[in-house]
Amino acid sequence: MTQIGPNTAYLALNTQSLPERLANVPVLMQQLGDDVQQWDVKEVGDGNLNLVFIVQSPKGSVIVKQALPYVRLVGDSWPLPLYRAFYEYHALTRQAQRDPGSVPEIYYFDEKQALIVMQFLSPHVILRNKLIAGETVAGLGDFCGKHCARVAFRGSELSMKSADKKADVALFAGNVEIPAITEGLVFTDPYFDAEMNNHTPELDPVVARLRANADLKRIVQSMLAKFASNTETMLHGDLHSGSIMSTDTESRVIDPEFAQYGPMGFDIGMLTANYLMAYFSQPAHRGDDLTTYQAWILSVVEKCFAAFQTEFRQLWMTERTGMLYPKALFEDQGQSSESACDAVLANIWLDALRFCGIEMHRRCLSLAHNADFESIENTSIRAPLEARNIEMGLALILNADTLTTPKDLTALAKVFNEKDIL
Repeated sequence: MTQIGPNTAYLALNTQSLPERLANVPVLMQQLGDDVQQWDVKEVGDGNLNLVFIVQSPKGSVIVKQALPYVRLVGDSWPLPLYRAFYEYHALTRQAQRDPGSVPEIYYFDEKQALIVMQFLSPHVILRNKLIAGETVAGLGDFCGKHCARVAFRGSELSMKSADKKADVALFAGNVEIPAITEGLVFTDPYFDAEMNNHTPELDPVVARLRANADLKRIVQSMLAKFASNTETMLHGDLHSGSIMSTDTESRVIDPEFAQYGPMGFDIGMLTANYLMAYFSQPAHRGDDLTTYQAWILSVVEKCFAAFQTEFRQLWMTERTGMLYPKALFEDQGQSSESACDAVLANIWLDALRFCGIEMHRRCLSLAHNADFESIENTSIRAPLEARNIEMGLALILNADTLTTPKDLTALAKVFNEKDIL
């Protein structure tokens, strides 16, 4: 059996080969013990791209994640570079610095094998599964809002030295193929009959109206231009309820392999879309507790934005050490910078709403749908719920500037939740 070493060619792991191939990695022996016969390996990857294993022993446990040279959801007909593991590793290390305790601890990284060994989060489970099951997570909105604010602010030239930030932008600029997936599947494919698209058949009239709206597509393309060319801060790039693991009382963010530098409103906008899709899907998942649980989801959205703004303002006052809006121009001259902070937050809010609407479209119309809807097997039940989601996404993209507060956003969700679109 081939062990991993500095000159070992890439070879995908499996449950049988993993113990012997990783037996020479000191940190694994520290975590699991050196008797590989006692390592219990289970493959648990249910995502679209990678192999994921839980490795447990009487001594401890770890997660081993390895990139595959293709999109797992599609197969080897869609090749994908292994270097995405390199960017995931660097994103995780930066997230850990910018928001300590928010991501799993990294134990080991092997660039040639495209694998990361990290902390096994237990009893954490994927947040999306908890939302489908009707379970709550204490402090979820507060955690998500603070995490998005800290990573956004501390990864920008509001905080970083310009030279350091530019060097980081240059590093992540090499992650070409992965952002290209977002540029296509999120911003472009939902709005025409792309080859890999699929949607619930009953949605045909809704989809036709959407694709006939030239104003919509113009705005979406302007947001694509912003996503592709604005390097404000390091993004997670794929932040949704499937990339958060939670217990009933705490959460961690995982899977930042789509990391790049981009607009500050992107991550929180994408995450909000996934909360709203969870909200709209609930009539198919809940019984008597429907109203209460939907209200809880909307409270998470409101608390997320409130925590983001509060934390961002605090960082603005205490960690604004970069070249942007320097204190030399404001506080040092006896002037307040509060209005400047207000303006930055207002731009983030508008971007977040539009990114939110776009994500609400792609998860119903493009490749890689959400389980919130896809697990509803009866399409006559699923389609009307998806239609509400699609129509609200349209309203957010076209009318983002009419919403000024998170309560405006959740009030709009309530309106669409009562609509009979199909």
